[in-house]
Parts: sequence; C-alpha cells; structure tokens
Amino acid sequence: MGNALIVVWRESLEAMLVIGVLLSWIGRQPAPAPLQRGLWSGVAAGIALAGLLGYAAYTVHDEFAGAALERFQLAMVLVAAMLILQMVLWMHAHGRHMKRELEQQAERAAARTGAALGLAAITALAVAREGGETVIFLYGLGMEGEGGAGAPLFAGAVGGLALAVLTSWAVARGARFLNLRTLFRVSEILLLLIATSLLAAGIDRMIGMDWLPPLADPLWSTAAVLPDAHGIGRFLADFFGYRARPAATLVLAVTAFWSYALWRMRRIDRHA
Repeated sequence: MGNALIVVWRESLEAMLVIGVLLSWIGRQPAPAPLQRGLWSGVAAGIALAGLLGYAAYTVHDEFAGAALERFQLAMVLVAAMLILQMVLWMHAHGRHMKRELEQQAERAAARTGAALGLAAITALAVAREGGETVIFLYGLGMEGEGGAGAPLFAGAVGGLALAVLTSWAVARGARFLNLRTLFRVSEILLLLIATSLLAAGIDRMIGMDWLPPLADPLWSTAAVLPDAHGIGRFLADFFGYRARPAATLVLAVTAFWSYALWRMRRIDRHA
C-alpha cells in the first residue's frame, strides 16, 4: 500500500503541476477561454490514453498462462523498476526548468493557427505519460506481491491521488512550510528504494527460473538479527527489497543499480 501511495502521489503531483503551470500561462493570455477548453480536453484525452494502456495490460495478462504468464509478469516488474529509475533521472534533470520549458511549448503552440489544439496535445501527452507510467508501476507492484494485494494497492493509489491533490493545493496557496524541491529530493530516494524492491523481486524470479546463477546463495545471513519473514524485516523486504539471505547475484544487481543512479544524479547536478 505504501509503495503505491508514494508512486501515485509523485506521478499525480507531476501531472497536476504541469496543469497548474499551463493554467497560469493561459491566465496571462488575451483570450484564455478557448485555451482553457483545449487544456481540459487534453487532460481528458490523457486520462483516457492511460486508461487504455491499463486495459491493454490486463487484457494481455489474461491471454497468458503458465510459463508465458510468468515471463510476462517478470518483464513488467523489471520494466516498472527501470521506468522508475528513468523517471527519477528525468525529473532530476528537468524538474527545475519544467515551468519554463512548458511555457515555451505553450507559446510555440499559441503561435500556430490551432493554439487550443496544440495546448490540448501538450497536456494530453504529459498526462498520458504520467498516467501510463503509473499503470505500469502499479502493475509491477501487484506482480511483486504475486497479485494478492489488490485492495491495499487500490487503497494506496487512492491515498496517493488524494495526497497529490493536497500537495498541489498547498503549492497553489504558496504554503511557506512546503519546500517543493526538498519534497522531490526525498521522493527521489523513496522511489529509488521502491525500484530496488521491484528489481530484487525480478532478480529473485530469474534465479528461481534458472535464468541467472545465484553465484553464492546466500552471500551472508542476517536472519538471526533481522528476518525478512515478519516484523520490521518484512516491512523492509516489501518496501525496499531487503533480503536476510541474499544471493550474490542480487547484491551485485542492487549495487550496480544504485551506483548508476547516484552517478547519473551527480553528473546531472554538475552540469546544471
């Protein structure tokens, strides 16, 4: 539930910030009404596209069985992990310039004859991207939990959406206590930890399917101190990919994942 809440909160907040930036730009234009209609048409189209992606994913899921279904679920878990990494890196690089980039796109659209249509396209693509990523993330989280956590996953998604609305309202009200940059930095770490849990689930599956050698299994054991079957250890396992008896292959994969993520983020910061 917590993973779904964080993912949906972050994705929904990004989409709402995009809408807020564009609405602010529209409010400064001489004829805002047609542009507003274009924007909300784009929002509706983006939500519809994300919904179609979700329908397609679950339809495809129903078409598979046995080994084919297991491979499909594995692919979705790994794709979700890599998409979270890509999303974090993209926002780390573009988040500070997002307002200016969106306004420049809107101005280019307004310079054309179909300004409202251009604005609808910009909004639809932004909302569909965030919504499509959310669908894949939630699917991956569901597969990580072996499909048995539908109600908590749904509750987390609803809670994340509500939290995104509240955060957007606070931003719009100019809440002095809310530092959006700090909030995004904290959420980056949380999202990378969620991606680690997805990656760990995928690596475990590939080892179980004999697609990867474990190399050393276990590489170490902390089961006597912090078992991953219950209590705090179970919480860490579900949320962040903790394993009390990890295989060496898993440790190498997680180390490579974090090394790459931190290297890219430091590189982005140096060139900012």
